[in-house]
Amino acid sequence: MNRCEDGNTDGRMVPRTEEEIENVIKRLKRIEGQVRGVQKMIEDNRYCVDILVQISAINAALNKVGFSLLERHTNHCVSKAIQEGNGEESIKELMSVIKQFSK
Repeated sequence: MNRCEDGNTDGRMVPRTEEEIENVIKRLKRIEGQVRGVQKMIEDNRYCVDILVQISAINAALNKVGFSLLERHTNHCVSKAIQEGNGEESIKELMSVIKQFSK
């Protein structure tokens, strides 16, 4: 199976840049803070609708990170695999992850 970002050295991966890593980490830390905020809202017995709005924002933020990673994977890893003649396996893997991600 093609593993673009898993750190293997078989030549199929396209490593993320330091900037890409930093941007994803920043987003995830922001989401982590939002989750902590929801925990505090529960502890403080806050209004359910306010909590649900925050949960919706967290879901949207996670989806944004996921789509960003999906786009990067397609533009770098899948593209590279196609150029190298290994596109069929990579596209199959991509479609599988899209199905999983969209559940």
